[in-house]
Amino acid sequence: MLPLRVEIIPSEGIVDAVSQRVPTATAISITCLPKHGVGATLRAAVQLTELGYTVVPHLAAKAVESRAELSAILGDCSASGITEVFAIGGDGQPSGSYSTGGELLRDIAQITSGVMSVGVAGYPEGHPDITRLHLVDALLEKQEHASKIVTQMCFSAEGIHEYVAMLRREGVVLPVWAGVAGAVPKAKLVSLATKIGVGSSLKFLSRKGPLARRLLIGERYTPDTLIQELSARSGIEGIQLYSFNSLDALPTPQPAVEGLR
Repeated sequence: MLPLRVEIIPSEGIVDAVSQRVPTATAISITCLPKHGVGATLRAAVQLTELGYTVVPHLAAKAVESRAELSAILGDCSASGITEVFAIGGDGQPSGSYSTGGELLRDIAQITSGVMSVGVAGYPEGHPDITRLHLVDALLEKQEHASKIVTQMCFSAEGIHEYVAMLRREGVVLPVWAGVAGAVPKAKLVSLATKIGVGSSLKFLSRKGPLARRLLIGERYTPDTLIQELSARSGIEGIQLYSFNSLDALPTPQPAVEGLR
């Protein structure tokens, strides 16, 4: 199986839940939602690092007030042994001088002299506010400083492979990690959407194909078949599992291979 990362939301109690249910060999990606802010993300990241996990905190541009704050955040990450972050634009209104993931990415590269690895977002299904052409242009610009692309949540292996092929044709050479929904029951997903601000993900699921519809009408969706299909062909470097903090029945991970670019 491909290397696996599990994405979590830094809600109360999640560090204990991860330590009880997820082996330390599994890397953890931590979201940065407006409801929680950068502080909650970093606290969870530091605590999980101290427990022996490899963590990738998300940094949302609109949640960072200034270059000075960004420098302090990166200093805290470095002091804790965190070597990778994920740069996104974020939701809501900018709280300071940053509004896009690209702006954040450039400053991260400058502040850390390129030492900090930085993942960026990819959109196989498109983005409601950005044209496909602009998305590709943005990745071409970002790949000077980025280390990998992590895609939005998808339910089609073919669609993800077609996306990677398109990126390669356009000159984007960054490794791609495929975003996959975890084994999330309907009740858990709806509860998370209403309580901790992932309603946009719920709306995204409701617009997708039969697998997503099965999840929303009550059947428990599991990602095993999709992960197998993604692993059967070359082009995908790893799996980012969107857990929505539902940590039961996780796939067995493979450790990431160092040096893949």
